[in-house]
Amino acid sequence: MTSLPDPLILDDKEQGVFRVNRATMTSEAIRALEMRRVFDRSWLYLGHESELAEAGEYRRRNIAGRSIMFVRSDDGEIRAFHNTCPHRGAIVCRHDEGTAKAFQCFYHAWTFDTRGRLVGIPGKDAYDGGCFDQAERSLKHVPRLAQYRGFWFLSFWPEIQPLDDYLAGAKEFLDVLIDQSPSRQLRVVSGSHKYSMRANWKLLCENSIDGYHGLPTHQTYFEYVTSAGGLGAGGKKLYGRGYSLGNGHAVVEYWSPWGRPVARWVPQMGEQSKAEIEAIRRELDERHGSDRGERIAEWNRNLLIYPNLVINDIMAATVRTFYPVRTDFMEINAWAVAPVEETGARLKTRLHNFLEFLGPGGFATPDDVEALESCQIGFEAGGEQFNDVSRGMLREARMDDELQMRAFWRQWAAQIEGRQIDDWDDAPPRVEKASDEPTAPTRVGAAAR
Repeated sequence: MTSLPDPLILDDKEQGVFRVNRATMTSEAIRALEMRRVFDRSWLYLGHESELAEAGEYRRRNIAGRSIMFVRSDDGEIRAFHNTCPHRGAIVCRHDEGTAKAFQCFYHAWTFDTRGRLVGIPGKDAYDGGCFDQAERSLKHVPRLAQYRGFWFLSFWPEIQPLDDYLAGAKEFLDVLIDQSPSRQLRVVSGSHKYSMRANWKLLCENSIDGYHGLPTHQTYFEYVTSAGGLGAGGKKLYGRGYSLGNGHAVVEYWSPWGRPVARWVPQMGEQSKAEIEAIRRELDERHGSDRGERIAEWNRNLLIYPNLVINDIMAATVRTFYPVRTDFMEINAWAVAPVEETGARLKTRLHNFLEFLGPGGFATPDDVEALESCQIGFEAGGEQFNDVSRGMLREARMDDELQMRAFWRQWAAQIEGRQIDDWDDAPPRVEKASDEPTAPTRVGAAAR
């Protein structure tokens, strides 16, 4: 049995102390356990239905080190297969995306239809001994495949709980994102941002829902927004809070002075856009009611769906996944998503904001890469061997506290140690917040943890 550092985490809810052993970021033995106990035992994001609009469309995805074919078959059904020929193992799908009527293994030319069935074998008469089962030699389906409102997930564990149960409170935040569309349908915009980082993958989980690092790390962006008249607009400042959503999922939801360019007008967008943005806001209020309309238009969300799906519903809507290659190296994929109705100048504005903040040359991504790679170097420097993730543990959660990261770590530690947990949140109950703090938007669905 693998010997684990003891403890992996220090979690003292009475004293308000939460610390993470830095060996969790540097141990190859732990990374090997993660592949078996985290990635093999969770629901993992595969893709969005809009990427497979027509029969025969496919995407090749690397999911936790496994090559997977994500396909809309000729009968309209979405399927996912292990990308390996049942004959001698070569990959069958050799391109990242495209449209096909069939897939042929280049090695020996075995051919499979879009439902994964073996339909062609050169020299088939050589297998006529009576024991060859052509159907049994078809492509292998992934053990579990399910979707929530167009977001498709797979699991390599046949006995995993249903996806709806697994998503728990995260479903509400997916609903808020999807319901921004008048038809309640999103699409992935063509193209993606692929990059890598010399850092442990769990650091990006933390970073993606970390409200504490924003102002110091991304100072250049805030200076830019201030110069454009955006920061502190209307006398308001950045505020919000974090939530634990169950099963390791977590979110930070917050109001930002820099605005949501497709739902709220802010000064840096220019007067010419004000009428269009106000019309969008009226439509949201009419369709959802004023409370939910305000939440969609005014509030931002950084959502982590455990273990490694990040959905940023901020100045642009983006989807990111990332997987460890080594303990100190990860590969990341990011896509922009938008309402299916959005075209023209409005879509251009959305994509500009995606690239401006989260793109390869944006304000945020290079900062975050530098910060996380710096952490990884620091882990090898010696000295204190536990990261501190205790901020705000004994008070009502604020957006710059670390409740949401603790939710992730509690689920991660339980999976690594092979145990169950009932509560991902902090306890005892936190003290009442100050009376002058703004009220977070009303949530519909699962109670805030």
